[in-house]
Amino acid sequence: MIDAEKPLDSNSLQTHAACELRLYDTASHAVSPFVPIVPGKVGIYVCGATVQSSPHIGHVRAAVAFDIVRRWLSRLGYQVTFVRNVTDIDDKILDKAAAAGQQWWERAYLYEREFTKAYDALGVLPPAYEPRATGHITDMVELIGRIIDNGHAYVIRDEHGKPTGSVYFDVASWPQYGELTHQKQSSGVDTGTAEGAGTATGAANEVDEAAAVADRMGPSVDATGNDTYNPVDPADASPDKHDVRDFALWKAPKPSDPPTARWATPFGTGRPGWHIECSAMSHRYLGRMFDIHGGGLDLRFPHHENEMAQTKAAGWNSAARWMHSAWVTAKGEKMSKSLGNGLSVPAVLAQDSPWVVRYALGSVQYRSMLEWSDQTLAEARSAFERISNFIERAGAALVDDALSNNASTHNGQPSREEVIAVSADDLPADFVTAMNDDINVSGAVAAIFTSIRSGNTLLAQLAAGTQPSTGGTTTDLLRNTLLSVRAMLDTLGLDPMAEPWAGYAGSGSAAAGAGTPEHDVLDALIAQQLDARAQARKAKDFAKADAIRDALNAAGVAIEDSPNGSTWSLA
Repeated sequence: MIDAEKPLDSNSLQTHAACELRLYDTASHAVSPFVPIVPGKVGIYVCGATVQSSPHIGHVRAAVAFDIVRRWLSRLGYQVTFVRNVTDIDDKILDKAAAAGQQWWERAYLYEREFTKAYDALGVLPPAYEPRATGHITDMVELIGRIIDNGHAYVIRDEHGKPTGSVYFDVASWPQYGELTHQKQSSGVDTGTAEGAGTATGAANEVDEAAAVADRMGPSVDATGNDTYNPVDPADASPDKHDVRDFALWKAPKPSDPPTARWATPFGTGRPGWHIECSAMSHRYLGRMFDIHGGGLDLRFPHHENEMAQTKAAGWNSAARWMHSAWVTAKGEKMSKSLGNGLSVPAVLAQDSPWVVRYALGSVQYRSMLEWSDQTLAEARSAFERISNFIERAGAALVDDALSNNASTHNGQPSREEVIAVSADDLPADFVTAMNDDINVSGAVAAIFTSIRSGNTLLAQLAAGTQPSTGGTTTDLLRNTLLSVRAMLDTLGLDPMAEPWAGYAGSGSAAAGAGTPEHDVLDALIAQQLDARAQARKAKDFAKADAIRDALNAAGVAIEDSPNGSTWSLA
């Protein structure tokens, strides 16, 4: 039985379950035991948004996936430092801002706020820190200097020997390049000739062959096709590079770049390359080595491969483990704006409640491709009905049972403090086993519904007045099951009684439209029914109380009982 009074100490590893956690590592293509660098603590860096335009469902899938990873680590008793960056300057932001007649920083901040709003709406916990790339230019310049001094980068100079502002990582100087995505090395590629172009094609074929070999090692997010392995990032295309694989650490400005997007450095005026940003920011906030580096699958190459190489070339350690969430697909294709099938978060939330959307995004294991369809959302809505129905009925039954037995207190729903305090060791074994198996959310959801079925059986026994032969009273077992269900849901960010879900029910809520004349009238009418129900309970006329509740439910009004009274929401 759950000990709801035991606090969860986030400063030390409290649970035995933590010893069984196994996570996938992209670099090793294997699931292995997770052992933190510092006992009891976990540092996570996740690549956040490049804020060039509005977020779509494909963007926020990664945010939800790593939010679940973070929540499970916390439930295991780890003190988690979670950092998620914002890329607020790059070629796309500059180009799109110019086309729209905007300042680039104006556009970046506009869409940063949109992403934050989407994260908040979907219950994604805020990071410990959310650094912007432009706030860490000094860190990047110092890091590039280290890489140059170590002989792994070169500065492009003009005919007079003056630095132009372009600095490239010298891939040929770093034999370990390709260790994250298991790519083969090739050297001497001259990007300025037809022969060089042919060599680049040959390098791409080698990359594809290596990827195929790696993919045969086992089912994983790595089985995604050749397009992931494009060896040249278009943003890095330049005739100045020594090798087609070299990538920009610092970039000379384009003629169209505004003066506000240029910084003076020892290697010339320019702006940061994409990859250097995350190396600088992760080191700044998590140190020379940290536990987990996460991001969407599309970032694995070239972004994370390049990030790993430049970090190590600077003399630092890379992340101990790299994790990547798979794509959201629509009719089998990766969801992206370029394919025209990107669904904006506001448009999706206009059709379904945020709880339903989060469930749809997070109900499969993070490495599994997620097909976004009407069926996906229909299953999420059905899940909400089953979950909310049990939670509401269990809470009401506990209150009714206490009143009928003249109990001095009549607790219904466990408090949020009780839910948060439940440690992983006190959760059902099948849920813990699933979550410890590389965050197998599908198995965890199955465990939740197993507990709900048990809870429904207890509700029937309570209504019939029967008691179990062992293990405590039916009331005690029901409350324990209710607390367990809500704690499991909370681990997935889906406890309906928590923020931001409190007040939601399906696609409507009592809070929606609050303050309007229509809402005030409806509130007054329902309040009369709730008062009549409360009087019937007080008179122990439970048949009448149940009839009132059933009538309101039939009209689409859900009732939530608590020690402080009853509240309503639209079902």
